[in-house]
Amino acid sequence: MTKEDILNNTELFLLDLDGTVYLGETPIGDMKRTLARLRAMGKKLVFLTNNSSRTEREYREKLARIGLLGEGDGVFTSGMATARYLNAFYGGKRVYLLGTAALKAEFAAFGVPLDEHSPEVCVLAYDTELTFAKLRAFDRFLRRGATFIATHADVVCPTEDGSMPDAGSFLALLEKSSGRVPEKIIGKPYAPMAEMLEREYGVPRGKMCMAGDRMYTDIRFANANGIAGLLVLSGETTQQSARDFPDKPDLTLPDLNALFDGD
Repeated sequence: MTKEDILNNTELFLLDLDGTVYLGETPIGDMKRTLARLRAMGKKLVFLTNNSSRTEREYREKLARIGLLGEGDGVFTSGMATARYLNAFYGGKRVYLLGTAALKAEFAAFGVPLDEHSPEVCVLAYDTELTFAKLRAFDRFLRRGATFIATHADVVCPTEDGSMPDAGSFLALLEKSSGRVPEKIIGKPYAPMAEMLEREYGVPRGKMCMAGDRMYTDIRFANANGIAGLLVLSGETTQQSARDFPDKPDLTLPDLNALFDGD
């Protein structure tokens, strides 16, 4: 695909966050202008992240603070997708959520019944407030037979001073301690996220483009779900490391701003 193909064929741009539109607190290049140009072309923008330690409100606040949130833009997290999935397939089931206090409040707002004593479903999110007591309770409920769902499976989370353990690292620990692996993982690159986005925004996958800097989440998500994949080299992936993956982007650019280079 060419840049022109991407721009002409896409109605909904799914935009990864760190490494794609910003690095920490700093927008990548003239990202504000790039996003404004996409909106002016009538494109719908959805900021899409696997990071379930933060809520939609928290991400909206950050994007607004650094000048990247526009009127009508969407924000969609693996936590939001998981809450919707629970309502659709486990409506009314008691849920033990291994997650931050903010995420628990967001799940409650979605009507998910949270239970720390006798849950029927255990949901593992990215809990940056993790304690051993919470981890032990989660393990105990798994060994008692609760359904096991994870918001996402990223092994590490990038930060400005290096990576730190993410939900996938917790999954590896729990597999060793409980012998259990999730029955369902919701976030990128898995199908439930794509299904939720299609329902949420009413745009067919053939009219979506996933723009991101990670091969094993963003580009694999695109390849696996019939979505155009735009790899940007402004974050984790390099041209060399991209060659080591079986998944292939439809287009590779130095950064998202390069969609309009020369214009």
